[in-house]
Amino acid sequence: MTPTGRAIAKLPAHLRRFVVAQDYDAYTPRDQAVWRHILRRLTNHLRDKAHPVYLAGLEATGIGTERIPSLDEMNEKLEALGWCAVAVRGFLPPAVFTELQTLKVLAIAEDIRDHSHIAYTPAPDIVHESAGHAPILANARYAEYVQRCGQVGFKAIASIEDQEVFEAIRNLSVVKEDPTASPEAVRAAEARLQAAGEAKRFTSENTKASRLYWWTAEYGLIGDLSAPKIYGAGLLSSIGEAEHCLTEAVKKLPLSLACVDTEYDITTMQPQLFVARDFDHLFEVLDAFEATLAWKRGGDFGLEQALEARTVNHLVLSDGTEVTGVVTRLERAEREHAPGLRTVAAHLRGPLLVSKNGVALGAPIEGDAVVLFGDAHLHEVRRPASGLVFTSATLPSVAGGPADPEAWDAAFGAFNAFTTGDAEARARAAKAEALAPEIAAHYLDLRRQRESGRLDATRLDRVAAAVAAHPEEWLLREELEEIQAPARI
Repeated sequence: MTPTGRAIAKLPAHLRRFVVAQDYDAYTPRDQAVWRHILRRLTNHLRDKAHPVYLAGLEATGIGTERIPSLDEMNEKLEALGWCAVAVRGFLPPAVFTELQTLKVLAIAEDIRDHSHIAYTPAPDIVHESAGHAPILANARYAEYVQRCGQVGFKAIASIEDQEVFEAIRNLSVVKEDPTASPEAVRAAEARLQAAGEAKRFTSENTKASRLYWWTAEYGLIGDLSAPKIYGAGLLSSIGEAEHCLTEAVKKLPLSLACVDTEYDITTMQPQLFVARDFDHLFEVLDAFEATLAWKRGGDFGLEQALEARTVNHLVLSDGTEVTGVVTRLERAEREHAPGLRTVAAHLRGPLLVSKNGVALGAPIEGDAVVLFGDAHLHEVRRPASGLVFTSATLPSVAGGPADPEAWDAAFGAFNAFTTGDAEARARAAKAEALAPEIAAHYLDLRRQRESGRLDATRLDRVAAAVAAHPEEWLLREELEEIQAPARI
């Protein structure tokens, strides 16, 4: 079994559905040139601007500058770090992405940005996911932080509007990487994202968790506030961001819990960035954020978060029983009957899942449920005509999503349109079809001549003629100029 095969085999079934095979042969010669152009520029620029682990981390995670890495090569190296990598299609649902992180699995979008978006793309691609995220994992303390971020994000409660925002972001990223997409299609995708953001009724825990991850693992700086280094994957994988982020045009702020209240825009460069003192500082902020979440606080606070979210979440009762469903109504007493708990009844809409320690006690059940707390018997609680009734002295935790994701997915995963969608695949095919075969042949020819060290003047002249006939192929021209003047970088 290949290293990647071993990584996939270890995943639970509900996560394997989101994994795709890395079709290495589908990368075009221009794709390979895009990778080489970006990595050579980035490594040269970041040599003294990134965290010291960056350059060594590239080698430690199986990433080179000359060609797109294969996941097998990466996994051979990542195994030594206790991590692994799998290929996925574009943006993953947040719950899937964070659960993979908790398992120390790096999700890598197999596609690569178009040469027209070489400086920056809002879409996940193999440049960002591998060359951005993987190298800093070579630092064990940072790798621990990324895993902890996944654990916290996985427990955070998401709202129904968060799903709309996610789908709008995914749609925009696909449209922007599709060379056949019209300007009208791009504007429509941007408008959809704006509308989804404006429709949010409140800032969910999930949104705050994503902001923390964005301002640290994606766009974080580290060290002295006046002369920080780069460690965030978004900065390490974007030529435009890497060159812009350390200039005076970008405001530098000390990292604090305020980052979870700071919005970001994936379609443009960031106007401000947060600077951590060191990697231990990341844990200080993460711990402070975790303490604010419903899964840590439980009680009335957790129930209110779940009620407002209108999504599937789970309640952890005092005996450890977990009840998964949608909280629809709360009934409260005038006084607390347990610390932080005035609620005497929480009503849930099905389907319901009952579990303990994250393991389902059976299949999901249709119908409703009510959880009675404390002295509920002293109050006129409206019980469902049919359904489940639970009792609990306290409510230690209310956490996002189903308590047993695998059991929930086994019942309802087939209805998840994401895993059957082919938007990313269609955009990738359109990009490949837009590359004329003769242009692809010239990219490949230059690569072969460069790697062999044997230059053929006649063949180089043919490439030069193609460059003259296709001025939009600036990357081909650059490859030609480099091979004709190898001393110049």
